[in-house]
Amino acid sequence: MPGMTLSPKAFQNKIFTWWKKNKRDLPWRHTHDPYKIVVSEVMLQQTQVSRVLPKYKEFLHHFPTLKSLANASPADVLRAWKGMGYNRRALYLQKTAKAGKLPKIESELVKLPGLGKYTARAILVFAYRQNVAMVDTNIRQIITHFFFEDKPQSEKTIQEIADQLLPKGKAWEWHQALMDYGALELVRIRKPTKQTIPFHQTNRYFRGQIINRLREKSQSEKQLLRNLDKSKKELRAILKDLIADGLITRSKTGIISLPE
Repeated sequence: MPGMTLSPKAFQNKIFTWWKKNKRDLPWRHTHDPYKIVVSEVMLQQTQVSRVLPKYKEFLHHFPTLKSLANASPADVLRAWKGMGYNRRALYLQKTAKAGKLPKIESELVKLPGLGKYTARAILVFAYRQNVAMVDTNIRQIITHFFFEDKPQSEKTIQEIADQLLPKGKAWEWHQALMDYGALELVRIRKPTKQTIPFHQTNRYFRGQIINRLREKSQSEKQLLRNLDKSKKELRAILKDLIADGLITRSKTGIISLPE
């Protein structure tokens, strides 16, 4: 197949040999509880492991079961999510909990809020020990680096290579090894990427600042937007988006709050 410059066996040996000496000990690797797995996977979406580690334990302390998360108020869930960013994930996670169970079938899992193909397959592999190939950012970068000289490829092509590389009966170990290789080794050997806009200038930063202020107390728009270094027009657009996303609410009197 085009791109397959290493045989699957040779590539597996390369990754597993590295992993034996460099594997990470992470708390979600000590459980097969589907609920704990989905919490870790949603937290790890676009968030570094170092930030997730303390919040994972804290979140499970607040909401130890699927039922406890389903029964909590959205405001309490958002407060427990503080420091994680991408707050919409917290509400998606709660909506998933309200479904009452995590199916063992990919086509059913992807119907749950915020669970795409990757997260669905992560649950199948890490909770239910099914032998399917997952592709996230790390795995995509590993495949493009070793098989396509870091040139972007279609999702279909990457998935086909991932399927061929998957060692039979070792999906759990294989994906943990790939995650660690991508996070620890690939970043060292790849060329640096272009510098992006500073985080404190992004809409995501200001969305987080607004949510953080509302975690403390409900406020008027004037109070809420005070001392935020962005134009009123842009801030109001961000407020509008947050309301549309269900992350905040505005009362008839104009008071802005977290959803109860």
